[in-house]
Amino acid sequence: MARLYRNHLRTILFISMNLKLQRQVCTDISTIGSLFIDDIFECFTLEDTVRPPGIKIPGATAISYGSYEVIVDHSNRFGRAMPHVLNVPMFEGIRIHPGNTSSDTEGCILLGTSKSTDHIYNSKIAFDNFFPKLEEGLKAGKVMIEITNMTSTH
Repeated sequence: MARLYRNHLRTILFISMNLKLQRQVCTDISTIGSLFIDDIFECFTLEDTVRPPGIKIPGATAISYGSYEVIVDHSNRFGRAMPHVLNVPMFEGIRIHPGNTSSDTEGCILLGTSKSTDHIYNSKIAFDNFFPKLEEGLKAGKVMIEITNMTSTH
């Protein structure tokens, strides 16, 4: 839960929600992972394939390992408010949204309730379950997402 402390000089807003995307299986086409909200499993994820640091193939590369702030703002592509991952090196407009395969993403994070090789399923259901939780977290303070793999944090 976020706590807001005020003094005469500044206001400090604490992180209210921690998202963790733990990448698990990477193929030449996609990367499958799991998304956790405050260490509780939420759903599966699908991203483009992970490439070595500094290498980006537009529309076919997952974002770099690291921690990023997540906000909700208007997406022109989707025509509505959507989760937006901020300050991702070499990327702009990274969203968390529904989709089933790597052809549905250009670096974004897709959500699903089940998975298979290079595919996630029930993406709209997973997104519709996730989005209100994210909005509640943002009402309480700052939301961060940490992108890791199963064996280490980068």
